[in-house]
Amino acid sequence: MVSKIRIGAHVSVAGDVSQAPLRAKEIGCECFQFFSRPPQGGKGKEIDAKTIKEFKKNSKGLEAYIHSPYYINLASAKNNIYYGSIKVLKDELERGNLLGVRYMMAHLGSAKDLGRSKGLKKAIDGLVQILKDYQGKTEFLIEMSAGAGEIIGGTFEEIKKIVESSKLKKYDLGICFDTAHAFASGYDLRDEKAVKQTFSKLNKVLGIKRLKLIHANDSLADLGSHKDQHAHIGEGEIGLKGFKAIVQFAKKQKLSLVLETPDHDKRIKDISILKKMK
Repeated sequence: MVSKIRIGAHVSVAGDVSQAPLRAKEIGCECFQFFSRPPQGGKGKEIDAKTIKEFKKNSKGLEAYIHSPYYINLASAKNNIYYGSIKVLKDELERGNLLGVRYMMAHLGSAKDLGRSKGLKKAIDGLVQILKDYQGKTEFLIEMSAGAGEIIGGTFEEIKKIVESSKLKKYDLGICFDTAHAFASGYDLRDEKAVKQTFSKLNKVLGIKRLKLIHANDSLADLGSHKDQHAHIGEGEIGLKGFKAIVQFAKKQKLSLVLETPDHDKRIKDISILKKMK
């Protein structure tokens, strides 16, 4: 865990990754998240010595995290997607390590081709291939999903099956808790009591030590809807009361919060709201 709670947001890497921390500072971030390659597909720009030096210089005082591309699917029946996902995630960890990034988080994908049981087994085997020879310092986090259809990782119990499986237990994997995804998966976060109950359950099932980072997003979708629809802080179903309790929990646990809310200009206001709650 970090030494203090930090508030930040996902930022653009237009130009190259070294520009991301400068954009983060412009909007008042204390930490930031970015894509190191195009999220919808395509090769990432080479990270050379000059880029590494600039990124680290520009990141001084901030903590950085990489979000993997959206097309990752470690439960796919198609070998090109499956092995392609493994390669990309291995590369992202290595790129993160070069840049001195603390965490790299990823959704594990959908089991719609294989069914739940086989999909989970394949995802576990894929994670083993990603982690077995990795020696870097950037930590891999599994991000909780909204649980739509056969998307993996929508419940604490399913994440437990993965991280505590016999093949993965030794890697002591951490998780990224997304407030909008969790809410859509049926975990209430609308007030202090609900927040306490949700994180108590997380602790009981997974252990709070696995929780490394929080994505702070309000939800346009209803509780248990399984719809991934982010909203600005206080403009969704979780609401300001819920986020005040979430921030206080994060403060107690020394967990940082990263905003992925829709509009860039409104995101600046979201940062301000969370900082005041802190």
